[in-house]
Amino acid sequence: MLLFRLLVNALALLAIAYWLPGVRVDSFWTALIAAAIMGVLNAVIRPIFAILTLPITIVTLGLSLFIVNIVVFSAVASLLPGFTVESFQATVIGALVLWAVGFVSGTALK
Repeated sequence: MLLFRLLVNALALLAIAYWLPGVRVDSFWTALIAAAIMGVLNAVIRPIFAILTLPITIVTLGLSLFIVNIVVFSAVASLLPGFTVESFQATVIGALVLWAVGFVSGTALK
């Protein structure tokens, strides 16, 4: 199950890079590594952020947690050679598409 989600996210990153100007992924292996790093960072950062910002998360109905996805997407792009994001707009759209793909694939596996 974890391997399937990792593969789906890597393919989603490649699709994002293909369709969205401003996002570039050099190879499938780079996308796979980026998806793995994003998964680990989301697993570590999201619960901490959710607890620390619980009132804001409740008021915004969870939309503030989307900020975590944006930050993680941008952080991985800045840390991993071969995965670049050129603008904030590309970061937001890329994180949104990746979140949607992860949501759909996670729901499909349940």
